[in-house]
Amino acid sequence: MNSSPLLARLKALAHGLWTTGLVAGGRVSSREIGRAALGSAVGILVASLVAHALAPGLPALGLIAPMGATAVLVFAVPASPLAQPWSAVAGNTVSALVGALCARYAGDLGLAAPLAVGLAIAAMFALRCLHPPGGATALLAALSGVEPGFALSPVLMDTLVIVLVGVAYNRLTGRAYPHTVPPRPAAATAAPARFSAADLDAALAHYDQVLDISRQDLEQLLQFAEAAAYERKFGELRCRDVMSTPPLTVPFGCTLDEAWRLMRERRIKALPVVDRAQRIVGIVTVADFMKHADFTSIEGLGARLRSLIRASGLTHDDKPHVVGQIMTRQVRIASADRYISELLPLFSEAGHHHIPVLDEERRVVGVITQSDLIRALHRTVRVG
Repeated sequence: MNSSPLLARLKALAHGLWTTGLVAGGRVSSREIGRAALGSAVGILVASLVAHALAPGLPALGLIAPMGATAVLVFAVPASPLAQPWSAVAGNTVSALVGALCARYAGDLGLAAPLAVGLAIAAMFALRCLHPPGGATALLAALSGVEPGFALSPVLMDTLVIVLVGVAYNRLTGRAYPHTVPPRPAAATAAPARFSAADLDAALAHYDQVLDISRQDLEQLLQFAEAAAYERKFGELRCRDVMSTPPLTVPFGCTLDEAWRLMRERRIKALPVVDRAQRIVGIVTVADFMKHADFTSIEGLGARLRSLIRASGLTHDDKPHVVGQIMTRQVRIASADRYISELLPLFSEAGHHHIPVLDEERRVVGVITQSDLIRALHRTVRVG
């Protein structure tokens, strides 16, 4: 019999269950599975030994079945809010007490059992100690007709031991328990905030269901995912994708009045200065003009600037006449293939406003300004 069609149908069925949510989609490594399984076994073993030593009269090794579920939470999902020490200890203990009281006062098991589970859940919500095994603990107490002391021994005793073993074991194996949200590492490229804490609170209020993840973990997870998507999209951009082209450049011998006129007409603050082969030799900026017009004194600055850019008509004087005489010779440049993300510190921290972009032969092929960078950021955020 050919098993291929059957195998294909089974795979399709599994995929359907997976995608519809009927089967949990989380996957972990075999190492994590072994860690959780060994920890649960150790927790139950230690709880049994402690119960036998402190209360030798307890039946069944001093354990109750819901402790197995508590061990699953404490050792397999230690980050879950439902697995935290307060949730486990208080949830199981209060539920056991509720179940015992229902068994005593409800009279009929048919009433005591559902009443115990319902009241235990309400009590756990009220005390902020929701713990799923608590429902089983309450049901067990109600069906068994135990005394209220059952909540202390074995329930409180067993849960405390499992939690204490969980604290030690999880930390030894690299898991934070009790769980705390680690500080978010600074990303190489910081993503703009797409949502605020208030936005998240509003979404959670609208969802109005218990999530098996803390609010802080959820917020950090969303921020990490957003930052990863942002860095992936923004990190793919290179200088050639963002730069202004064709570049407006001036030769070394361009007169000051001509350079100033170009900067005013084009509303730009810098002009790359090139040689005859279009290779960069410097850059002239508004700051260079201001420096040579002595901008340290505001009074009369306009007159000094006009005097600077106006040709004197003399063949020999100390006054500069061409951009090559006032330009900045040390220029921060970038190649056309360079990633934009690498230039962010130059704009945000080093104070650069214009970066010429060169090709393989060191010819100026474009200029990246702060405006270019902002447009690129806007496109990335809008598309994202």
